[in-house]
Amino acid sequence: MTIQRSSAEENQSGRASKTNKKNSQNSRSGRWLWFWVGMSGIAMVSATAGALLAVSLTSTPLQQAQLSPQEEAVFDSDRISGGGLRFSELTRPVNLLVMGMSVLPPDVQSPPTETQNLGYLPQVNSFDGLADVMLLLKFDPETKKVVMLSIPRDTRTEIEGYGIKKINAANVEGGPALTAKTISNLLGGVGIDRYVRINVLGVGKLIDALGGVTVFVPKDMKYQDDSQHLYINLKAGKQHLNGNQVLQLLRFRHDELGDIGRIQRQQMVMRALMDQTLNPATVAQLPKVLEVVKEHIDTNMTVEELVALVGFGVRTNRSNMQMLLMPGSFSEKGEYDASYWLPNKDGIAKLMAQHFGLESEQGQQIADPASLRVAIQDSTGGDRSNLRPLIRALEKAGYRNVYVSKPWGEPLEVTHIVAQQGDGNSADSIRNTLGFGEVRVESTGNISSDISIQVGQDWLQQKAMFDKSANP
Repeated sequence: MTIQRSSAEENQSGRASKTNKKNSQNSRSGRWLWFWVGMSGIAMVSATAGALLAVSLTSTPLQQAQLSPQEEAVFDSDRISGGGLRFSELTRPVNLLVMGMSVLPPDVQSPPTETQNLGYLPQVNSFDGLADVMLLLKFDPETKKVVMLSIPRDTRTEIEGYGIKKINAANVEGGPALTAKTISNLLGGVGIDRYVRINVLGVGKLIDALGGVTVFVPKDMKYQDDSQHLYINLKAGKQHLNGNQVLQLLRFRHDELGDIGRIQRQQMVMRALMDQTLNPATVAQLPKVLEVVKEHIDTNMTVEELVALVGFGVRTNRSNMQMLLMPGSFSEKGEYDASYWLPNKDGIAKLMAQHFGLESEQGQQIADPASLRVAIQDSTGGDRSNLRPLIRALEKAGYRNVYVSKPWGEPLEVTHIVAQQGDGNSADSIRNTLGFGEVRVESTGNISSDISIQVGQDWLQQKAMFDKSANP
């Protein structure tokens, strides 16, 4: 017994010794693995920093506009990124104004000679025309969120010194500074730290530099404008688009929603780009991307600040990236001498309080379910009767204004509960009521709704349970 026990103990001791030796080797291997991962990370950052430094020292300055001291004072000049090795770290919340410029020869005082006598009006690499796209982005390291607010170019507002006009004219009258001041006044005095203007020619090059983007084209799009050599020909469905095709998708506005439909497609493209390209590999490619598009960009950001914003975007959870549309409505036909997007002051105040930290007399009140407009958009292609248990469940929970809207064209695996007006809390409440779906704070749903439920295949899996609940 003793011998057997001793032998067992010896064997066990031997196994333990081998195990300890193996663990020790694994531990050392693990330490070396993490060492090399760390060194690789440092090498990548160092290479990126070096390449960025080379770009910043040898290339054309990113700021191409000449701003007066008064114009520069419109923007907050305080540092937004760390110093030294912390150059890529965002150190405070930043509001960034982004403008997409579509400029034709008549828009500039001295158009390039090669654009004359062509028989059509080509795009010009300039920043002096109307702002075709306007976004206010908030990068917030405190909440770890990125918020993108789309401002329709046809918004009717006062431009200081020029009267009531469409907001896209502010750039023509006074460049980025007047545009920033106009947008700040419209949005309750929100501060704007930096601006970026990118010419439409640069957008196509940017998409190509990123390798294109896979996006769902919501419907067939065909349009021809010989005067600009603008030819749009896209088929509906999920597909990988190059830079020129993305421009076709972004510039198409000949449907019932006009510019608002275009903004929704912009948000779809931005969401797809974020999902596909916001990763460490993109940061490493940033010098190459900048080199490709630098002549089409005008910004008062330094290269280091741009890296800090992109780096923050890479680290931000996709559910914390929110895309909003400035509240408003279309003007009635004949109401004004032109068609406008009319701002909703109460809606703007509520949105700015909730997402940009501005004070509001209304406060951040929780919406009464009975007051919410809930649109249901089916993507499953099923019979409309399949939605009845869903509608009953919402009505039972106190949602009184529920209606079925135009079907959602993209087939979805997971239901999207879209906070159309930016009210993420109400969207969360509906998600909790239903017990399935994914909340998205964006403006891709029914524009008349507060919340749009874009029904996916997961509803078909839940339907039997909802039927049983309704008929115990």
